[in-house]
Amino acid sequence: MNLVIVESPTKAKTITKFLGKEYKIESSFGHIRDLPKSVMGIDTEHDFEPTYIIPEDKEKNLNILKKLAKNAENIILATDEDREGEAIAWHLAEALEIPEEKRSRIAFHEITKSAILEALKHPRKIDMEMVNAQQARRILDRLVGYELSPFLWKKVARGLSAGRVQSVAVRLVVEREREIKAFVVDEYWTIDALLENTNKEPITARLNKIDGKTVDKLEIKTQEDSEKVLETLSKAQYEIANVEKKKAIKNAPKPFTTSTLQQGANRTLGFSAKQTMMLAQKLYEAGHITYMRTDSLNLSEKFLTEAQTYLKTNVGEQYALAQPRVFKTKSKGAQEAHEAIRPTDPNQTPESLKLEEKQQRLYRLIWQRTLASQMPEAIFDATTIDISAKNTPYEFRASGQVMQFDGYLKIYPESSKELDLPKVTVHEILKLNELKPEQHFTKPPARYSDAGLVKKMEEYGIGRPSTYAPTIATIEARNYVARDDNKKLEPTDIAFVVTDLLVNHFHTVIDYRFTAQMEHDLDRISEGKIQWQPVIKDFYNPFHRNLEEKSENLTKDEISPVEESEEICEKCNSKMIVKTGRYGRFLACSNYPTCKNIKGIDKKPGTTASPEVSEKIKEMQEKYKDEKCEKCGEPMAVKTGRFGPFLACTGYPKCKNIKNTGENSSGTGVTCPKCSTGEIVAKKSARGIFYACNKYPDCKNAYYGKPTGEKCPDCEGLLIEWKEGAVKCSTKGCKFKK
Repeated sequence: MNLVIVESPTKAKTITKFLGKEYKIESSFGHIRDLPKSVMGIDTEHDFEPTYIIPEDKEKNLNILKKLAKNAENIILATDEDREGEAIAWHLAEALEIPEEKRSRIAFHEITKSAILEALKHPRKIDMEMVNAQQARRILDRLVGYELSPFLWKKVARGLSAGRVQSVAVRLVVEREREIKAFVVDEYWTIDALLENTNKEPITARLNKIDGKTVDKLEIKTQEDSEKVLETLSKAQYEIANVEKKKAIKNAPKPFTTSTLQQGANRTLGFSAKQTMMLAQKLYEAGHITYMRTDSLNLSEKFLTEAQTYLKTNVGEQYALAQPRVFKTKSKGAQEAHEAIRPTDPNQTPESLKLEEKQQRLYRLIWQRTLASQMPEAIFDATTIDISAKNTPYEFRASGQVMQFDGYLKIYPESSKELDLPKVTVHEILKLNELKPEQHFTKPPARYSDAGLVKKMEEYGIGRPSTYAPTIATIEARNYVARDDNKKLEPTDIAFVVTDLLVNHFHTVIDYRFTAQMEHDLDRISEGKIQWQPVIKDFYNPFHRNLEEKSENLTKDEISPVEESEEICEKCNSKMIVKTGRYGRFLACSNYPTCKNIKGIDKKPGTTASPEVSEKIKEMQEKYKDEKCEKCGEPMAVKTGRFGPFLACTGYPKCKNIKNTGENSSGTGVTCPKCSTGEIVAKKSARGIFYACNKYPDCKNAYYGKPTGEKCPDCEGLLIEWKEGAVKCSTKGCKFKK
């Protein structure tokens, strides 16, 4: 009997279908060994030797694997092909005490019969250089986390954590928020001319040049400036100065890497990075897509041939390339032997698979993108018309394009505005119907979405494909960021405090270039070019000395100075002061430790409460002024959390009772079609705003878009607002949109 060990039961189940009875496929359920949780587990005095243990919840499974390994002729370690997979294989070999002559390692990009059988023909030894690179990453992160986190507990607040990659990600979010707060809004104006040609066909053109120079965005700053321009333009004659026609090409997209998949799924499907990777993992383990942690753009020759055949047969000869399109990977450290994320079989269309809805949507995106990468470019006829306001310094421009060949857009639709301009000739005189000035204001940079943060991390070389999603999930779980109403990442109060502390006193840990260089060093370790211990030593020794010095000399007040407040403690009449804790800013009695009274501050972390929220708080304070806690009888007070005002017991921390009044929901005026009695109201969750029946839990009807109140003409389901003002049917499977 040959024992094949993989990480997950789903993967084991899929591989079992491909191999005969002489193979027994079992799962290790992830890592079988790890560093201990209660202690550092790294001997900093002796070459950073790690101590690995078998976690209690792994012992039962380990014993099962040991019995099977004892009776097996050969043990095949078939974990994932990346560094972590290599490390899992090594830990299994060590924990199961498998002799080297009895064990082999196989790796594959996809879980298909042909890929598994091919891998079995080419077994190899465990790649210890890859294992060492993974060990180095784990040890480095453990050293930072286990030494810096207790420092934060002591100097800032208990329960905080720091990490080599997570703290840099938080810094990005904090710095973006400061850019937003520091942004100065500028007013500017645009001027459009509504014209018509001699055939009375309309042309809309925008002011494009003044004195032959392209108009700067902020050229026309005020209404007064625009009125001066309008006065001149209103008296001018408009003449066609130039007409330019050319072919415009829209290039086919590259296949997905881990980073671009997370970005694409976030932008088009609304999935978080974590959600995308969980769904992709399931698709991979079921054999539908290739390995989803990759930074390569390669596609196998077999797939390219199959894709070309599929396109010729099912889409049309004109939609298949004569020669496959090959993409070059630009990211540092990318492994060209790996592949991009693609379907294992192009003939396996999204419609042919029976998948859970979200898996289906992600698979469709991957299938469409990969096939599109092997299709011709989309071709447009582009027209540019320059229009002179005669005897003035002003020139207008109208631009339009009409698709001539859809190319890859046939399979992978992307937004491309079409506008067919009327035919005109040079020197043709146009009639002016209206001059349309419009006021605008510059906008600050947007907060990071998952897609935006992943893109920025990749740009800086922070982390690797396997770390993007876990990093975002970690900083959210540890309350360094929260989701705003648009699901964007907003830093909490404590994020500002910790980031400033690290930037000012532990600059190396949080430096973008250092973090990128460390990733480069880890790549060199995996390639066998350098040893891992010197890399750790060069970082740890100065880091540890600095930490000891800061622990001794840095005070809490230097990190987070005490702020005065006008509040008086209702328990001892002392002044309340503003402090920042793990969950944000709060009021604490200055008479501590004699008096331990604390109170929440009525505002969302990191922001000032809006007038609407402040008004709501006042209303609730009056409405619930006599409310008593049903658990201890103490008065209830109105507090404000991430999702708005709520009631909390004033007996805290002895009594931690809280109560949702349901007043954070705003009505839409739409009657719930499911129960016919409730109203659909807006609600907030960690993922943003959604709409649900206010009769919950009796009625669990919910929508991810705001209902318009109208019914779908095709199926009579509720129509909901979608994206950018579009409307679609809420019924699953109904394709009505408008």
